[in-house]
Amino acid sequence: MHKQIKDFMKFLDQSNSRFMASAQISKILDAAGFSQLDERDEFSLRAGGRYYIRRMDTAIVAFVIGSQAACNSGYALAASHIDSPALKLKPESIKLDKDICRIGVEVYGGPIVHTWVDRELSISGQVTFQDKNKYQSKLIDLRQAVAIIPNAAIHINREINKGFEYNKQNHLQAILSVAKHHGDPLKSLVAKELEINEDAILEMDLYLYDPQPASLTGIENELIVSGRLDNLAMTHALLSGICSAQSPVQTSVAVFFDHEEVGSQSPQGALSSLLSELLERISLAQGASREGFYRALRNSYMISADMAHAYHPAYAEKYDPDYSPKMNQGPVIKRNANLCYASSSESSLRFIQLCDKQKVPHQEFLVRSDMPCGSTVGPVVAANLGILTVDIGNPMWAMHSVRETAGTLDHLNLIKVMKAYFS
Repeated sequence: MHKQIKDFMKFLDQSNSRFMASAQISKILDAAGFSQLDERDEFSLRAGGRYYIRRMDTAIVAFVIGSQAACNSGYALAASHIDSPALKLKPESIKLDKDICRIGVEVYGGPIVHTWVDRELSISGQVTFQDKNKYQSKLIDLRQAVAIIPNAAIHINREINKGFEYNKQNHLQAILSVAKHHGDPLKSLVAKELEINEDAILEMDLYLYDPQPASLTGIENELIVSGRLDNLAMTHALLSGICSAQSPVQTSVAVFFDHEEVGSQSPQGALSSLLSELLERISLAQGASREGFYRALRNSYMISADMAHAYHPAYAEKYDPDYSPKMNQGPVIKRNANLCYASSSESSLRFIQLCDKQKVPHQEFLVRSDMPCGSTVGPVVAANLGILTVDIGNPMWAMHSVRETAGTLDHLNLIKVMKAYFS
């Protein structure tokens, strides 16, 4: 197995919620020699310096200061998001019914709901508790199956194979136990895992996830199967690229937004001040005026990286036959006439040239003209900052399923492109 694919699979397995993904990114940046900055402190930056900031416990921006001032050379930007569709626990909804302990969920984003049913599930997230006279937060990952959302038997629901819509309030309640319990079994489980007093727990921001590890499949192991490939695959490729950046001319910036799956409207989302503030502060730390900051933006370029749809032969009618990306045949440039993607002819050409220099093939995707188009962080950032932006992604199957599939060669190729871009 290629080392980069092995590292990628480890990253996927350890990033089973947006909180854990953020923690893994920080860990990798620390190991690569990046220093964390506090947004509340004044920035003191040096050419070649490697830094990152965190916003609201999840979003991260990592950057390497270029040898030229940003006002003259601009920024080499790339952005992804760390959140994925999931089922979020409602901690106060624990109910006992004939000794069956169940808990309600909220649907985060737009998952393929039925893929979460009849599957062993674990719990990951963040817990806030009182430690003496102060509040403290800890990450939690149970790493073992503790819940299941069972279907009704076909004898009870005989229409299920004709297409069945799950009621999110009633049908998606997760069963935690069929043993007799006193009190709150979820809080008890969490308190035991974190080695804290159950009464000290104040808030629990917890998500279900499939603990089955990432794996390779296909006759030649050419496919990778895992949860959260959308969009941790792009996150890992960008992270690999920024960590390899050595003394770039332009200041290289990798942005890992949160909350893309629910609209990006949060302090750590693409609609926030996160990126604009950070870029301006870099310019100011280099002695530039606000005029210089605007010049830096006009000299900048951004790659917005979010996964793309691969051609699926069983659903051929769902694709435009002229724009149907294939697995392991290169990253995909995503275009849309209604600007659901930020790609333009100019921004696409720059990405194509980047791929050509690395001898990496590229593909293009347009949605069918009679179907709606998804979107990502690219148009949001491009509009807010006026930065030339291309939307790209690697092709995949079953986007938003609890288990998604992508190509191993595509991932290796995009890492190669991102390393060249940031350097």
